[in-house]
This record gives sequence, C-alpha cells and structure tokens, in this order.
Amino acid sequence: RVYLVESGGGSVQAGGSLRVSCVASAHAYTTPCMAWFRQAPGKEREGVAAISVESGTTDYASSVKGRFTISRDKAKNTIFLQMNSLKPEDTAVYSCAFEGIGCRWYSWWQESNYHDFGQGTQVAVSS
Repeated sequence: RVYLVESGGGSVQAGGSLRVSCVASAHAYTTPCMAWFRQAPGKEREGVAAISVESGTTDYASSVKGRFTISRDKAKNTIFLQMNSLKPEDTAVYSCAFEGIGCRWYSWWQESNYHDFGQGTQVAVSS
C-alpha cells in the first residue's frame, strides 16, 4: 500500500488562490499516476486533475481547466495543485489518489482507477 498525506488546505475568499500538496510514501512503481479528487458536502467525489509522475502529462476536469494546475516533484514523491480564481463551488475536501501502473487517460476521473487515497484536506471558499 502507498500512503498519501495531503496538506495546504484552508479558507480563502472568492478569487483567491491556494496550493495543496500530497506526499506519497516510498514505493517501487516506475510509472505511477496521481490525481486530485474533491468531495463537497452532499455530493459524490469527483476527479479534478491527474498527472503522470514520470512524463508530467496532465489532464483536468472542465470545471477547473484554466484555473487549476497540477504539478509534481518526482524526487520528493510529491504532487501539487495550484488553485487560482477560486469560486465558492470549489469548496470541498481535496484528496489525492495513487495508481502504480500509469494513467488511464480515457477514464482518469474514475475512483476505481486508483488503489490508494489520502485522508484529504479541507478547502473553503467564501463569497
């Protein structure tokens, strides 16, 4: 199992920015895929962005494209989500996810593609 620890959440006003981070425990996978998911109160968890840790290839949900940027630091087993122009509807618990054998780009937003999830970090955006 790969353990994931998120940090960096908080409260911000609409239009502001936040960056969340996720550190993965040591592992032997060579082409992992990592992603950010979020879950708002009363809603299902949804995929926000994914990144191939080896190549740096990324993809985003349409609701965040152009506002959020996912990136990684391979040496530190860490991914980041830079969130700009935040909206109240971005309020959610943000969790990172890990899959050891690469990103399935045709379905990266589906939870079933990942075998490990972190506990999450709260992001609250006020209007």
